[in-house]
Amino acid sequence: MQTADIRGRWLDFFADRGHTVVPSASLVSDDPTLLFTVAGMVPFVPYLTGLVPAPYPRATSVQKCIRTNDIEEVGKTPRHGTFFQMNGNFSFGDYFKEQAIGYAWELLTTPESGGGYGFAEKDLWVTVYQDDDEAIRYWRALGLPEERIQRLGMDTNYWSTGQPGPAGPCSEIFFDRGPAYGVDGGPATDDDRYVEIWNLVFMQYLRGEGTSKHDFKILGDLPKKNIDTGMGLERVAFLKQGVENMYEIDQVRPVLDLAAGLSGRGYGADHEDDVRMRIVADHVRSSLMLMSDGVMPSNEGRGYILRRLLRRSVRAMRLLGVDDATFPVLFPASRDAMSPAYPDVATEFDRISQAAYAEEETFLRTLASGSTVLDLAVAKTRSEKKAELPGDTAFLLHDTYGFPIEITLEMAEEAGLSVNREAFDALMAKQRAMAKADAKAKKTHLADLSVYSAFRAAGETVFTGYDELQTESSILGLIVDGESVASAVAGQVAEVILAETALYAESGGQEADAGLIVGPGYELDVLDVQKPVKGLISHKVTVRTGEVGVGDPATSIVDADWRRGARQAHSGTHILHAALRQVLGPNAHQSGSYNKAGFFRLDFSWNQGLSQATRSEIEEISNNAIRDNLEVVTRELPLAEAKALGAMALFGEKYGERVRVVDIGGPWSRELCAGTHVSTSAEIGMVNLVSESSVGSANRRVEALVGLDAFNDLAAERAIVSQITANLKTPREQLPERINDLVQSLKAAEKKIAAFEARALGDRVPSLVASAERIGDVRVVTANLGTVNSADDVRALVTQTRERLGSDAAVVALAGVAGDKPVVVVATNPAAREYGVRAGVLAKAMAGVLGGGGGGKDDLAQGGGTDVAAIDAALQTVRTAAQR
Repeated sequence: MQTADIRGRWLDFFADRGHTVVPSASLVSDDPTLLFTVAGMVPFVPYLTGLVPAPYPRATSVQKCIRTNDIEEVGKTPRHGTFFQMNGNFSFGDYFKEQAIGYAWELLTTPESGGGYGFAEKDLWVTVYQDDDEAIRYWRALGLPEERIQRLGMDTNYWSTGQPGPAGPCSEIFFDRGPAYGVDGGPATDDDRYVEIWNLVFMQYLRGEGTSKHDFKILGDLPKKNIDTGMGLERVAFLKQGVENMYEIDQVRPVLDLAAGLSGRGYGADHEDDVRMRIVADHVRSSLMLMSDGVMPSNEGRGYILRRLLRRSVRAMRLLGVDDATFPVLFPASRDAMSPAYPDVATEFDRISQAAYAEEETFLRTLASGSTVLDLAVAKTRSEKKAELPGDTAFLLHDTYGFPIEITLEMAEEAGLSVNREAFDALMAKQRAMAKADAKAKKTHLADLSVYSAFRAAGETVFTGYDELQTESSILGLIVDGESVASAVAGQVAEVILAETALYAESGGQEADAGLIVGPGYELDVLDVQKPVKGLISHKVTVRTGEVGVGDPATSIVDADWRRGARQAHSGTHILHAALRQVLGPNAHQSGSYNKAGFFRLDFSWNQGLSQATRSEIEEISNNAIRDNLEVVTRELPLAEAKALGAMALFGEKYGERVRVVDIGGPWSRELCAGTHVSTSAEIGMVNLVSESSVGSANRRVEALVGLDAFNDLAAERAIVSQITANLKTPREQLPERINDLVQSLKAAEKKIAAFEARALGDRVPSLVASAERIGDVRVVTANLGTVNSADDVRALVTQTRERLGSDAAVVALAGVAGDKPVVVVATNPAAREYGVRAGVLAKAMAGVLGGGGGGKDDLAQGGGTDVAAIDAALQTVRTAAQR
């Protein structure tokens, strides 16, 4: 039974039983505490917990999921995969335990000819929570023998969020693969013989505070009991297809076979090779699915996880003996296997493959350079008879060469070494702390989501800001320090929930509106506007004057200048995106954006920098569209109809069944967007493209100003040009040539000065040679040169002096001050080295006296420090060493 058939039977079965079929949500989770959708129930959590009223009484889905917490187990067990699909059926206060158990048993045991999965009843076991006699009664009623029902404890058969809220027992269904796969005894043996294929969660209790997963009080029954069940699609697929594990099913096996073919190693011949092939098959599929949902490789967050998956794939292929790029072969195979279930994988493959191939090429170069560094570090560690690589080496590989720490750990383990993870983590923490200190702090901090449930239950917040800048409403709720309160007074910071608001909440890349909320006897400055839960808008405010209370009349007032600038910026983003695609082609797809009053940035998929001519062309097309005063039309349509019209969606954004379509010039620019926009393109004023840069191996970023901000920037440039023309007494059109002439003249002058300084340095050589003193069997030259241009000057003088000292054992150590910092250079000749004098050792010792570090080769070495006053003492260390 093919995976697509298993999926289709699931949806048909539950649709026939009154369940609303809900399409898979994105792998990028709405939950701010999660990077990814990690379980089939995640998109339904607001409904299951009662935070948001459920739009249907029962639902079913096949949800895409990503989990990487068990990434080290991928390929080693039959069932661990980073990407998987969870078939789920859900009830929100509708049916409960008996019906859920009945549905599961019916679908599993109905013959394939009758639309079921055709599992033999004798091969199925169930586990229940130890005290759930009710569930056991229902299982017995279906004819399941007592000996195949096992009671287990909270560790495995009880569910809660880990916080006060819904909780309840679970019942899991297992398939017995037979004695060839392990010992007898049922799922309680925790053996690979028994594969869990279905989990039924019965949310029936309200739990209180607790100290652990097992230690909490049950406060009573939930007012509405919910059902959350999940069946692992890949697990059922490998059982129904008669293969050994999930890596061999029809959606994954094609990539595994190609990995085997490219490596020339047969699958099944060697355990370690098999694991590597499974890693490649799993990670390529996971990466493909993540990228289809808009995730791009980067060094943080979701992008870092994706980059790790891609790089682990490359690394596994190298361990299989393949050093060349393989993604151009592997990714199309995964696309062909997954696109029947997820058509976006095929339609977006040009964008996906461009980014994936670029990432592989980059990492292959990284591996070549970083592996050399790691090999040297391994050799040094072994020569020192140590078993642990230093943490600073791991950090260097991460920070300079882009090695994820996990890959360094793997490569070190292959060499029989561990890594000083504590030191590495300390360096990473220091780097993050510095980054946070430099970065602008996030301006919003919302309360714990549970506080919003009562407000959301009253209905959705109505946003009126598309049509008006001022809306009369009332205060539905106030939150201070995470707690719902009755009032707030002057000086307090609070969150305000209104029934209606004209203030735009940050979303779709657009910053929140600036403005006020006013009412009888109070005035509130709006600091931020957010959507903490779907359908609810929260305003973070400072109470400027008076006292505000729940139930008070309230008028939201948008700062008109701010909104005008924000509308110009957001519409400007759409204009520039259309211009980019007109010049570069459809593969230049927007991958992210940010806009605020007067400014926007746009990230797009592209793997090379834009020439100045290309930038100018894009800017010209954008401003021609503004000049043509194109009409901007917004309308609400069903999602399918909007996509059929060619409306572009921003990857990573979430869209409901009805969407807002923004047309600029009809189909010239047609995108799904909930932001605020101008009425005609001329209102944007102008677009001034101020920068273009890289934000990843296959992503570029453009930044632009619009409206008055764009004009002011150009006016500032004009003032600078006017000042330069006046100073150089040169017409504007001749400035490039005039400046080039000045630059060439400056370079020629600098060359002459350098030659003069070199001669001046050379003039000092005779006196330095004459100053040589014999200490034991070695001639020693030491001198403090005072202020020098650079360490290169000191190095040149040291080597020239050494050459003039003849064949007798000689060492030259000179010091100077470059840029307020002391620098030392030491040189030795062959005879001195035979005598045991080493330049690297001396430079390191001198630098230590100066409060710094140094070293180098035996014949020439350099060091530096911070203590200029210690130069003479540092030079004395050379004379002392020569005496020995």
